[in-house]
Amino acid sequence: MMRSVRQFRRPLLFAAGWIFTALGVVGLILPLMPGTVFLILAAWCFSRSSPRFEAWLIGHPRLGPQVLRWRQSGSIARKVKYIACGSMLLSFAILTQTSAPPIALWTSAACLLAAGFYVASRPEG
Repeated sequence: MMRSVRQFRRPLLFAAGWIFTALGVVGLILPLMPGTVFLILAAWCFSRSSPRFEAWLIGHPRLGPQVLRWRQSGSIARKVKYIACGSMLLSFAILTQTSAPPIALWTSAACLLAAGFYVASRPEG
């Protein structure tokens, strides 16, 4: 059983890397979707499955700088912080307009607040 998991680990990470890359590109285009998070995840997946594509992603002039900034100093640009926190706030506002049960609202609020505080606490490099 363990052998079969290891056998598929690299191809699964490679596929996940491309999925995260695609989501990251979409996130750079759409204002409410955080692209950088997906690009960081893509770089992590590629680092364990394909050093060639990891180097491509990090060296890409449009996609690479945010990933490099995160790897080097754990920092997030101020503009990206504003977009991320604003997106979380807007997402919660939309959620409050649905028929979601109170436990879902409280759980979502707690998770989004924790994520927002984490993003806001990162250095701006």
